[in-house]
Amino acid sequence: MSALTTTTEATPAVIARPAYRVTGRRVLASEWAKLWSLRSTWITLGLGLLFLIAFGLIAASRYESGISSGHLDRDFARSTAVNLSLFGTNFAQLALGVLGVLVTAGEYSTGMIRSTLAAVPRRLPVLWAKATVFGLVALAIATFGVFVAFLFGSHIVSGTPAAMGFSHGGVVRSLLGAGLYLGLVGVIGTALGALLRSVAGGISVLVATLMLVPGLVSLLPSSWRDNISLYLPSNAGESMFALTHDATSLSPTSGLLVFLGWTALALAGAAYRLMRSDA
Repeated sequence: MSALTTTTEATPAVIARPAYRVTGRRVLASEWAKLWSLRSTWITLGLGLLFLIAFGLIAASRYESGISSGHLDRDFARSTAVNLSLFGTNFAQLALGVLGVLVTAGEYSTGMIRSTLAAVPRRLPVLWAKATVFGLVALAIATFGVFVAFLFGSHIVSGTPAAMGFSHGGVVRSLLGAGLYLGLVGVIGTALGALLRSVAGGISVLVATLMLVPGLVSLLPSSWRDNISLYLPSNAGESMFALTHDATSLSPTSGLLVFLGWTALALAGAAYRLMRSDA
């Protein structure tokens, strides 16, 4: 009697791996983690907040001392609590814009962009996520800063002709407009960093656009200057948070639309280069 023996070959166990999909939420979470992992983020955001609050309080203190002493500078003669508190906006825009450039161009400098694009092969979601994350962070920091600056600045100038409160017409709109402007400056910085792929180049273009070009346009003949200067990014942005307007400035809504157009143009250029050229 023979016994039939059957041998069974052991089949290797197949380990089921979870299927990871690239989703918009995960790309946003990745960019959020990368943003806060950099020391430069904390330093530059802190500087932007410091510029907003400190320069606003310095301007308000200078106005109050001029009123008290009777030797008010001519430049401060028509000041209000709003524009005194927003005096640091021009300085804060540089800090937030420069950090926006670093968010994108910094990855090209270190070579980390290759890993990022390998994880997100479609590329454009990376740009949208970087712009969205940093734009919202810049918006939150800037809005907090301008409201704090106005809260303390209005207290300093209380009892003077510049005194205003949150209940005055246009005050809240101006403060929100300033926060939105600085948030969009951060988005433009992010787009310039992705477009130029150079930290130095992106910062140079940003500074030239916001500060140097308006000075150069002022040298043009008046017929050209009046028609061009209204639509420059810096002038259109200032009209977003200006308390009063005249024939030489845009309305808040028009200024917002023009500045959104400049932001969209910068993002479109960054998206085109991201899709057309290698990392």
